Amino acid sequence: MKFIKVSAAVAALVSCVAFTAVAEPAKSLKHAKKATELRQSVFSLLGSNMGPLGAMARGKMPMDPVAVEKHAMRINQLSLMIADYSKTDTSGFKVETEALDKIWQHGGDYTKRINDLTLASAKLQKVAAAKDSSAIKGAIGGVGKTCGGCHDDFKAE
Repeated sequence: MKFIKVSAAVAALVSCVAFTAVAEPAKSLKHAKKATELRQSVFSLLGSNMGPLGAMARGKMPMDPVAVEKHAMRINQLSLMIADYSKTDTSGFKVETEALDKIWQHGGDYTKRINDLTLASAKLQKVAAAKDSSAIKGAIGGVGKTCGGCHDDFKAE
């Protein structure tokens, strides 16, 4: 379990450095569209894994600790990709996106949100392995809060 915590912390630090050091403007509309498509793909996959977790937390689906652990692992892995797929600043081009320009204007804040998701999903993995439904619901809520916080700050809804 220490490995998961250390790995998540190291990954969070690396994504912070990578995002702030490498973010650069899209070179063309085609580049901006492709970068947007890839970024949206990561978020679509995140949503497809959050959906069942939310349903379990609300009692709309039976609580399944094995499935929770699988979805938490996927979310954790995807969280490590967000910075990479957000490093192209598409704000200079008219692309269909709900991403706010603040992602690139306030990269440090965005990176913190990504890191929060990485850590919350690692915690959910650990909690799911213990199979305590009450603790799992709380940890799902923690992951959900990280998603919602990022949406509040960086997504037009």
